Amino acid sequence: MAGCRSWVFFITVCAVRFFEANAEIKVTIPVGKLFTYELLRETFQNDFEPLSKLYAGRLYDDPMIFKCNRQNFPDLPEWLRFTQRHPYNNGFLYGTPTSPGKSIIEIYAINKRSYEAARHILVIKATAEKMLPYQAEFFIKLREIEKVLPSAVQVEIKQDLQKLWDTEALEIVNFTNALDRGGRVPLPLAGHFEGVYVKVGSEQYFSDCLLRVLTPENEKQCTAGAKVKVPGGCSFCSIPSNCITWCKTELFDLTKQEPAPPAPTMGSGILEDGGDFDPPESPPSRDFFPDYIVTVIVPLILAIILLLLLAYIMFGRREGVTKRNARTNQIQLYHHHTIHGNTDELRNMAGHRGAPTPLSTLPMFNSRTGDRAPPLQSDSIPLIMAQHDPYSDTLPRK
Repeated sequence: MAGCRSWVFFITVCAVRFFEANAEIKVTIPVGKLFTYELLRETFQNDFEPLSKLYAGRLYDDPMIFKCNRQNFPDLPEWLRFTQRHPYNNGFLYGTPTSPGKSIIEIYAINKRSYEAARHILVIKATAEKMLPYQAEFFIKLREIEKVLPSAVQVEIKQDLQKLWDTEALEIVNFTNALDRGGRVPLPLAGHFEGVYVKVGSEQYFSDCLLRVLTPENEKQCTAGAKVKVPGGCSFCSIPSNCITWCKTELFDLTKQEPAPPAPTMGSGILEDGGDFDPPESPPSRDFFPDYIVTVIVPLILAIILLLLLAYIMFGRREGVTKRNARTNQIQLYHHHTIHGNTDELRNMAGHRGAPTPLSTLPMFNSRTGDRAPPLQSDSIPLIMAQHDPYSDTLPRK
Protein backbone atom coordinates (compact mmCIF):
# COMPACT_ATOMS: atom_id res chain seq x y z
CA MET A 1 0.00 0.00 0.00
CA ALA A 2 2.86 2.35 0.84
CA GLY A 3 4.52 1.57 -2.48
CA CYS A 4 1.29 2.36 -4.33
CA ARG A 5 1.06 5.73 -2.57
CA SER A 6 4.68 6.52 -3.48
CA TRP A 7 3.96 5.79 -7.14
CA VAL A 8 0.84 7.97 -7.07
CA PHE A 9 2.77 10.79 -5.46
CA PHE A 10 5.58 10.44 -8.05
CA ILE A 11 3.14 10.49 -10.97
CA THR A 12 1.36 13.52 -9.49
CA VAL A 13 4.62 15.46 -9.16
CA CYS A 14 5.62 14.59 -12.73
CA ALA A 15 2.22 15.65 -14.05
CA VAL A 16 2.37 18.93 -12.15
CA ARG A 17 5.83 19.65 -13.49
CA PHE A 18 4.75 18.75 -17.03
CA PHE A 19 1.71 20.98 -17.04
CA GLU A 20 3.59 23.71 -15.23
CA ALA A 21 6.39 23.67 -17.81
CA ASN A 22 3.92 23.89 -20.67
CA ALA A 23 1.51 26.38 -19.08
CA GLU A 24 0.73 29.49 -21.07
CA ILE A 25 0.72 32.96 -19.56
CA LYS A 26 -1.80 35.13 -21.40
CA VAL A 27 -1.64 38.91 -21.36
CA THR A 28 -3.83 41.47 -23.14
CA ILE A 29 -2.49 44.94 -23.90
CA PRO A 30 -4.02 47.78 -25.94
CA VAL A 31 -2.14 49.18 -28.92
CA GLY A 32 -0.11 52.26 -28.10
CA LYS A 33 0.32 51.46 -24.38
CA LEU A 34 3.45 50.29 -22.61
CA PHE A 35 3.77 46.57 -21.93
CA THR A 36 6.18 45.27 -19.30
CA TYR A 37 6.61 41.74 -18.02
CA GLU A 38 9.16 40.86 -15.36
CA LEU A 39 10.86 37.45 -15.53
CA LEU A 40 11.21 36.52 -11.88
CA ARG A 41 14.11 34.26 -11.02
CA GLU A 42 12.18 32.85 -8.06
CA THR A 43 9.52 31.48 -10.39
CA PHE A 44 12.03 29.58 -12.48
CA GLN A 45 13.97 28.52 -9.38
CA ASN A 46 10.89 26.62 -8.24
CA ASP A 47 10.82 24.86 -11.60
CA PHE A 48 14.43 23.73 -11.17
CA GLU A 49 14.17 22.63 -7.50
CA PRO A 50 10.47 22.07 -6.67
CA LEU A 51 11.01 19.61 -3.79
CA SER A 52 14.13 21.08 -2.22
CA LYS A 53 12.10 23.28 0.12
CA LEU A 54 9.93 20.42 1.35
CA TYR A 55 12.43 17.68 2.00
CA ALA A 56 16.02 18.90 1.80
CA GLY A 57 15.38 22.30 3.35
CA ARG A 58 17.76 23.96 0.86
CA LEU A 59 16.98 27.30 -0.75
CA TYR A 60 19.02 27.94 -3.87
CA ASP A 61 19.68 31.36 -5.38
CA ASP A 62 21.19 30.29 -8.68
CA PRO A 63 22.33 32.68 -11.40
CA MET A 64 20.13 32.46 -14.48
CA ILE A 65 20.15 33.86 -17.98
CA PHE A 66 17.00 34.23 -20.04
CA LYS A 67 16.55 33.72 -23.78
CA CYS A 68 13.38 35.05 -25.39
CA ASN A 69 12.15 34.69 -28.93
CA ARG A 70 8.97 34.59 -30.90
CA GLN A 71 7.67 31.09 -31.43
CA ASN A 72 9.11 29.56 -34.63
CA PHE A 73 11.26 32.67 -35.12
CA PRO A 74 14.80 33.44 -33.97
CA ASP A 75 14.06 36.94 -32.65
CA LEU A 76 11.43 38.87 -30.78
CA PRO A 77 8.74 40.92 -32.53
CA GLU A 78 9.85 44.31 -33.79
CA TRP A 79 8.12 46.23 -31.01
CA LEU A 80 9.24 44.00 -28.13
CA ARG A 81 12.63 44.21 -26.39
CA PHE A 82 14.35 42.27 -23.61
CA THR A 83 16.92 43.32 -21.04
CA GLN A 84 18.80 41.62 -18.22
CA ARG A 85 21.82 43.28 -16.68
CA HIS A 86 23.28 40.37 -14.68
CA PRO A 87 22.50 36.65 -14.15
CA TYR A 88 21.51 37.47 -10.57
CA ASN A 89 18.97 40.08 -11.76
CA ASN A 90 15.47 39.57 -13.09
CA GLY A 91 14.80 40.04 -16.78
CA PHE A 92 12.25 42.36 -18.38
CA LEU A 93 10.24 42.18 -21.57
CA TYR A 94 8.98 45.61 -22.55
CA GLY A 95 7.66 47.50 -25.53
CA THR A 96 4.65 49.14 -27.12
CA PRO A 97 2.62 47.24 -29.75
CA THR A 98 1.93 49.27 -32.87
CA SER A 99 -0.75 47.09 -34.43
CA PRO A 100 -3.31 44.59 -33.12
CA GLY A 101 -2.36 40.94 -33.23
CA LYS A 102 -1.18 37.96 -31.25
CA SER A 103 2.43 37.14 -30.38
CA ILE A 104 3.56 33.90 -28.76
CA ILE A 105 6.84 34.36 -26.91
CA GLU A 106 9.02 31.46 -25.77
CA ILE A 107 11.00 32.17 -22.60
CA TYR A 108 13.93 29.90 -21.76
CA ALA A 109 15.69 30.12 -18.39
CA ILE A 110 19.13 28.50 -18.11
CA ASN A 111 20.44 27.70 -14.65
CA LYS A 112 24.16 28.60 -14.56
CA ARG A 113 24.77 26.30 -11.58
CA SER A 114 23.18 23.05 -12.78
CA TYR A 115 22.79 23.99 -16.48
CA GLU A 116 19.15 22.97 -16.39
CA ALA A 117 16.66 24.74 -18.64
CA ALA A 118 13.03 25.68 -18.14
CA ARG A 119 10.56 26.90 -20.74
CA HIS A 120 7.56 29.18 -20.36
CA ILE A 121 5.11 30.43 -22.96
CA LEU A 122 3.89 34.02 -22.93
CA VAL A 123 0.93 34.88 -25.15
CA ILE A 124 0.58 38.62 -25.80
CA LYS A 125 -2.65 39.78 -27.42
CA ALA A 126 -2.66 43.38 -28.65
CA THR A 127 -6.13 44.86 -29.05
CA ALA A 128 -7.02 47.83 -31.22
CA GLU A 129 -7.45 51.11 -29.41
CA LYS A 130 -7.32 54.78 -30.32
CA MET A 131 -3.90 56.37 -29.97
CA LEU A 132 -3.51 59.16 -27.45
CA PRO A 133 -3.58 62.41 -29.48
CA TYR A 134 -1.05 64.39 -27.43
CA GLN A 135 2.26 62.79 -26.57
CA ALA A 136 5.54 64.04 -25.11
CA GLU A 137 8.95 62.45 -24.78
CA PHE A 138 11.33 63.20 -21.91
CA PHE A 139 14.92 62.21 -21.26
CA ILE A 140 15.91 61.06 -17.77
CA LYS A 141 19.67 61.26 -17.54
CA LEU A 142 20.22 59.52 -14.19
CA ARG A 143 18.37 56.30 -14.94
CA GLU A 144 18.96 52.98 -16.68
CA ILE A 145 16.36 50.98 -18.54
CA GLU A 146 16.11 48.06 -16.11
CA LYS A 147 15.72 50.49 -13.18
CA VAL A 148 12.61 52.20 -14.59
CA LEU A 149 10.72 49.08 -15.67
CA PRO A 150 9.55 47.96 -12.19
CA SER A 151 5.98 49.11 -11.55
CA ALA A 152 6.91 51.10 -8.43
CA VAL A 153 9.40 53.25 -10.36
CA GLN A 154 6.92 53.73 -13.19
CA VAL A 155 4.40 55.10 -10.69
CA GLU A 156 6.97 57.58 -9.33
CA ILE A 157 7.86 58.85 -12.81
CA LYS A 158 4.22 59.04 -13.81
CA GLN A 159 3.30 61.10 -10.75
CA ASP A 160 6.00 63.69 -11.49
CA LEU A 161 4.96 63.95 -15.14
CA GLN A 162 1.31 64.30 -14.13
CA LYS A 163 2.22 67.40 -12.16
CA LEU A 164 4.20 68.75 -15.10
CA TRP A 165 1.31 68.07 -17.51
CA ASP A 166 -1.25 69.28 -14.97
CA THR A 167 -3.53 66.28 -15.47
CA GLU A 168 -4.19 62.90 -13.91
CA ALA A 169 -5.20 61.29 -17.20
CA LEU A 170 -1.68 60.39 -18.26
CA GLU A 171 -0.39 57.08 -19.61
CA ILE A 172 3.14 55.89 -20.22
CA VAL A 173 3.51 55.02 -23.89
CA ASN A 174 7.05 53.73 -24.16
CA PHE A 175 10.50 53.41 -22.58
CA THR A 176 13.61 53.53 -24.77
CA ASN A 177 17.22 52.99 -23.77
CA ALA A 178 19.46 55.89 -24.75
CA LEU A 179 21.94 53.43 -26.27
CA ASP A 180 19.27 52.46 -28.81
CA ARG A 181 19.15 56.12 -29.86
CA GLY A 182 22.87 56.35 -30.53
CA GLY A 183 23.94 57.29 -27.02
CA ARG A 184 27.44 56.56 -25.77
CA VAL A 185 28.23 53.79 -23.32
CA PRO A 186 28.93 55.42 -19.93
CA LEU A 187 32.06 54.87 -17.91
CA PRO A 188 31.80 52.06 -15.33
CA LEU A 189 31.94 54.57 -12.49
CA ALA A 190 29.48 55.71 -9.88
CA GLY A 191 27.28 58.56 -11.08
CA HIS A 192 27.41 57.58 -14.77
CA PHE A 193 24.21 56.21 -16.33
CA GLU A 194 22.99 55.26 -19.78
CA GLY A 195 19.86 57.41 -19.71
CA VAL A 196 16.25 56.58 -20.60
CA TYR A 197 13.70 58.18 -22.91
CA VAL A 198 10.14 58.18 -21.51
CA LYS A 199 7.18 58.84 -23.78
CA VAL A 200 3.81 59.62 -22.25
CA GLY A 201 0.45 60.52 -23.75
CA SER A 202 -2.85 62.05 -22.76
CA GLU A 203 -6.20 63.15 -24.12
CA GLN A 204 -5.64 66.60 -22.65
CA TYR A 205 -3.67 69.30 -24.46
CA PHE A 206 -0.17 70.26 -23.32
CA SER A 207 0.21 72.39 -20.22
CA ASP A 208 1.82 75.84 -20.20
CA CYS A 209 5.04 74.40 -18.81
CA LEU A 210 5.33 71.95 -21.69
CA LEU A 211 4.56 74.63 -24.26
CA ARG A 212 7.63 76.55 -23.09
CA VAL A 213 9.67 73.92 -24.91
CA LEU A 214 8.47 75.39 -28.21
CA THR A 215 9.42 78.99 -27.39
CA PRO A 216 12.19 80.59 -29.51
CA GLU A 217 14.17 81.52 -26.38
CA ASN A 218 14.31 77.91 -25.21
CA GLU A 219 15.29 76.64 -28.66
CA LYS A 220 18.02 79.27 -28.92
CA GLN A 221 19.50 78.35 -25.54
CA CYS A 222 19.43 74.63 -26.33
CA THR A 223 21.01 75.19 -29.75
CA ALA A 224 23.82 77.23 -28.18
CA GLY A 225 24.66 74.29 -25.93
CA ALA A 226 24.07 76.18 -22.71
CA LYS A 227 22.92 74.33 -19.61
CA VAL A 228 19.20 75.06 -19.53
CA LYS A 229 17.33 74.43 -16.31
CA VAL A 230 13.65 73.67 -16.00
CA PRO A 231 11.73 76.96 -15.91
CA GLY A 232 10.52 78.18 -12.54
CA GLY A 233 7.30 76.56 -11.41
CA CYS A 234 7.77 73.60 -13.79
CA SER A 235 10.16 71.46 -11.78
CA PHE A 236 8.15 68.66 -10.18
CA CYS A 237 10.69 65.84 -9.77
CA SER A 238 10.33 64.55 -6.22
CA ILE A 239 13.31 62.22 -6.67
CA PRO A 240 16.53 63.70 -8.16
CA SER A 241 17.14 60.63 -10.32
CA ASN A 242 13.77 61.20 -12.03
CA CYS A 243 14.49 64.77 -13.12
CA ILE A 244 14.23 65.34 -16.88
CA THR A 245 16.63 67.04 -19.28
CA TRP A 246 14.69 70.05 -20.50
CA CYS A 247 16.47 70.49 -23.85
CA LYS A 248 15.68 66.92 -24.93
CA THR A 249 11.95 67.24 -24.40
CA GLU A 250 9.80 66.82 -27.52
CA LEU A 251 6.07 67.30 -28.04
CA PHE A 252 3.98 65.35 -30.54
CA ASP A 253 0.53 66.53 -31.64
CA LEU A 254 -0.94 63.57 -33.52
CA THR A 255 -4.06 65.56 -34.43
CA LYS A 256 -2.05 67.68 -36.86
CA GLN A 257 -0.39 64.83 -38.68
CA GLU A 258 -1.05 64.53 -42.38
CA PRO A 259 -3.40 61.72 -43.35
CA ALA A 260 -1.86 58.66 -44.86
CA PRO A 261 -1.95 58.50 -48.67
CA PRO A 262 -4.69 56.34 -50.14
CA ALA A 263 -3.88 52.76 -50.89
CA PRO A 264 -3.15 51.94 -54.51
CA THR A 265 -6.00 50.52 -56.55
CA MET A 266 -5.71 46.88 -57.49
CA GLY A 267 -5.93 46.12 -61.19
CA SER A 268 -6.82 42.97 -63.06
CA GLY A 269 -3.20 41.84 -63.27
CA ILE A 270 -3.23 41.69 -67.11
CA LEU A 271 -1.10 44.13 -69.10
CA GLU A 272 -2.77 46.25 -71.68
CA ASP A 273 -2.13 45.55 -75.34
CA GLY A 274 0.83 47.65 -76.47
CA GLY A 275 1.62 46.12 -79.87
CA ASP A 276 4.29 43.68 -80.94
CA PHE A 277 7.50 43.35 -79.05
CA ASP A 278 10.38 45.22 -80.68
CA PRO A 279 13.69 43.91 -79.29
CA PRO A 280 16.59 46.36 -79.09
CA GLU A 281 19.30 46.29 -81.73
CA SER A 282 22.55 44.49 -81.13
CA PRO A 283 25.32 46.71 -79.73
CA PRO A 284 28.12 47.71 -82.13
CA SER A 285 31.22 45.51 -82.29
CA ARG A 286 34.12 46.52 -80.12
CA ASP A 287 37.86 46.12 -80.62
CA PHE A 288 39.39 44.50 -77.54
CA PHE A 289 43.02 44.59 -78.76
CA PRO A 290 43.91 47.85 -76.95
CA ASP A 291 42.45 46.43 -73.76
CA TYR A 292 44.51 43.28 -74.28
CA ILE A 293 47.70 45.32 -74.70
CA VAL A 294 47.05 47.34 -71.55
CA THR A 295 45.99 44.32 -69.49
CA VAL A 296 48.50 41.65 -70.61
CA ILE A 297 51.35 42.98 -72.79
CA VAL A 298 52.33 46.00 -70.69
CA PRO A 299 52.57 44.04 -67.37
CA LEU A 300 54.51 41.30 -69.20
CA ILE A 301 57.06 43.78 -70.54
CA LEU A 302 57.51 45.31 -67.12
CA ALA A 303 58.01 41.85 -65.60
CA ILE A 304 60.70 41.02 -68.20
CA ILE A 305 62.52 44.31 -67.55
CA LEU A 306 62.51 43.68 -63.82
CA LEU A 307 63.75 40.11 -64.38
CA LEU A 308 66.67 41.32 -66.51
CA LEU A 309 67.58 44.00 -63.98
CA LEU A 310 67.55 41.45 -61.17
CA ALA A 311 69.68 39.00 -63.21
CA TYR A 312 72.25 41.74 -63.89
CA ILE A 313 72.45 42.65 -60.22
CA MET A 314 72.73 39.03 -59.09
CA PHE A 315 75.15 37.66 -61.74
CA GLY A 316 76.67 40.54 -63.72
CA ARG A 317 78.11 42.47 -60.81
CA ARG A 318 79.81 39.59 -58.97
CA GLU A 319 83.62 40.08 -58.63
CA GLY A 320 84.57 36.37 -58.42
CA VAL A 321 86.84 34.46 -56.03
CA THR A 322 90.11 35.12 -57.93
CA LYS A 323 89.57 38.85 -58.09
CA ARG A 324 88.54 38.93 -54.48
CA ASN A 325 91.66 37.01 -53.35
CA ALA A 326 93.87 39.30 -55.43
CA ARG A 327 92.49 42.34 -53.66
CA THR A 328 92.68 40.78 -50.18
CA ASN A 329 95.66 41.16 -47.87
CA GLN A 330 97.89 38.07 -47.75
CA ILE A 331 97.81 37.91 -43.98
CA GLN A 332 94.03 37.75 -44.00
CA LEU A 333 94.12 35.00 -46.63
CA TYR A 334 96.66 33.07 -44.58
CA HIS A 335 94.52 33.30 -41.44
CA HIS A 336 91.48 32.30 -43.46
CA HIS A 337 93.14 29.15 -44.82
CA THR A 338 94.51 28.31 -41.37
CA ILE A 339 91.04 28.46 -39.83
CA HIS A 340 89.60 26.25 -42.56
CA GLY A 341 92.43 23.71 -42.19
CA ASN A 342 92.04 23.51 -38.43
CA THR A 343 88.29 23.06 -38.84
CA ASP A 344 88.76 20.13 -41.24
CA GLU A 345 91.29 18.56 -38.91
CA LEU A 346 88.92 18.74 -35.93
CA ARG A 347 86.12 17.20 -37.98
CA ASN A 348 88.36 14.28 -38.97
CA MET A 349 89.30 13.73 -35.32
CA ALA A 350 85.64 13.67 -34.34
CA GLY A 351 85.02 10.81 -36.77
CA HIS A 352 87.99 8.66 -35.57
CA ARG A 353 88.69 8.22 -31.87
CA GLY A 354 92.20 6.87 -32.51
CA ALA A 355 93.40 9.86 -34.52
CA PRO A 356 96.81 11.34 -33.59
CA THR A 357 97.17 14.64 -31.80
CA PRO A 358 96.39 17.52 -34.14
CA LEU A 359 99.35 19.45 -35.45
CA SER A 360 97.70 22.73 -34.57
CA THR A 361 98.16 21.93 -30.85
CA LEU A 362 101.94 21.46 -31.09
CA PRO A 363 104.21 24.25 -29.84
CA MET A 364 105.63 25.26 -33.21
CA PHE A 365 104.82 23.73 -36.58
CA ASN A 366 104.52 24.55 -40.23
CA SER A 367 100.84 24.49 -41.18
CA ARG A 368 101.59 23.60 -44.79
CA THR A 369 104.20 20.84 -44.42
CA GLY A 370 103.48 19.70 -40.85
CA ASP A 371 107.20 19.75 -39.93
CA ARG A 372 108.30 20.91 -36.54
CA ALA A 373 110.77 23.79 -36.47
CA PRO A 374 112.54 25.87 -33.88
CA PRO A 375 110.80 29.04 -32.89
CA LEU A 376 113.27 31.20 -34.83
CA GLN A 377 112.83 29.12 -38.02
CA SER A 378 109.03 29.07 -37.93
CA ASP A 379 106.86 30.52 -40.57
CA SER A 380 107.89 34.09 -41.29
CA ILE A 381 104.27 35.29 -41.32
CA PRO A 382 103.05 35.98 -37.81
CA LEU A 383 99.60 34.96 -36.77
CA ILE A 384 98.80 38.45 -35.55
CA MET A 385 100.78 41.35 -36.84
CA ALA A 386 101.28 44.39 -34.71
CA GLN A 387 99.43 47.33 -36.12
CA HIS A 388 100.11 50.93 -35.36
CA ASP A 389 97.46 52.42 -33.10
CA PRO A 390 96.75 56.02 -34.10
CA TYR A 391 95.86 56.75 -30.48
CA SER A 392 98.94 55.16 -28.95
CA ASP A 393 100.77 58.48 -28.80
CA THR A 394 98.05 59.98 -26.66
CA LEU A 395 98.18 57.25 -23.98
CA PRO A 396 100.09 57.96 -20.78
CA ARG A 397 103.49 56.30 -20.55
CA LYS A 398 105.03 54.88 -17.37
